[in-house]
Amino acid sequence: MKTICVLVLVIALATSLKSTLRQTPQKLQGELQKSNYGKALLHLLELHSMAGGAVSELVDAIEELDNDLIDGLQLLEFNFQQRTNQHNALVVQLNQQINDAQIDISRSEDVIENLLIPRREQLETRIATLEEYQEINRKNYDEEVLIRQQEHEAFEAQVAELTDATVAVDDALALLQTLSNPSLAQVKKFQNSLKKIEQSIKPRSKMAPFLKALLTLASNQNFSDQGIISQIVNALNEFRNAIVDSINDQTLAEANAVEEYEERLDQLDHEFAEFQRQINAVNVDLTATNNKIDQVTEFLNQRVADLKQYEAELQLENDNYADETQIYNDTKNEFTREQQITEQALALVQSVDFSHIQV
Repeated sequence: MKTICVLVLVIALATSLKSTLRQTPQKLQGELQKSNYGKALLHLLELHSMAGGAVSELVDAIEELDNDLIDGLQLLEFNFQQRTNQHNALVVQLNQQINDAQIDISRSEDVIENLLIPRREQLETRIATLEEYQEINRKNYDEEVLIRQQEHEAFEAQVAELTDATVAVDDALALLQTLSNPSLAQVKKFQNSLKKIEQSIKPRSKMAPFLKALLTLASNQNFSDQGIISQIVNALNEFRNAIVDSINDQTLAEANAVEEYEERLDQLDHEFAEFQRQINAVNVDLTATNNKIDQVTEFLNQRVADLKQYEAELQLENDNYADETQIYNDTKNEFTREQQITEQALALVQSVDFSHIQV
């Protein structure tokens, strides 16, 4: 019965020093039994009382327990402060990495959209323009070749015509040299030679006026008159000379045309080569630009992945720290509650004289 009374007294004081002397033992016992730690202290006091231990031993034991709780609370505070410092440093680091990644992403997107892609489009447009110039150049080249071919064919036809006329004139001159008292057949043959000359000269030819004058002179003439024959011979010689001059002039013109044609083709080839040189140079720039776009895009994708990783790490760190903070607060509250109960128990033991209590 005495043991029960001692336990009730200890329970009451351990719960609250202010209400120890005013509360009933049953109520005090109920307060301490609300926690496992309170129950453990009750059990400790009960065992100590049953063993008949000295009060000083009980005081030392409770003080040691209180010191352990204080040390544990200090260690908890220290570890949590270390964890908080680590958390804050990691949050600062991750936020800086997130900010750097966002800046890199923004700059990379700006470089791609506002610099590299417009540059690529500009280069592609330039290449398309140069290729169009080359196409026009080749078209002009083909036209020059065709025109020269047509001009040369016309030249050869004209020279052949004039050559035939020269042969006809020579035939007429040879025939006139045999005429003294021409027969009707000789006159007819001479007139046929004139017709042959006429047929060999086109109406628009420069020789046409000479031919017309010659035909007028030769028509219905009396070839027995040597004066008339001499006039016709002179006319034929002038006509022949005019034909030869025309052949020479056209030959010279053809030579000049060939020279100009070759110079024009050389010019067109040079222009084509220059266009190709520019295309090659622009293609080098275009290849470099495309490579740069690929590099910046790869860097952009990497930084986007980095950003997601940093954000995930930050979220995980915040979640972990929140959980650890909750654990810290719960543990601290438990330490504080146990320390308060221990200090109350210590005050109880120190304020009550157990020396005359007999179990």
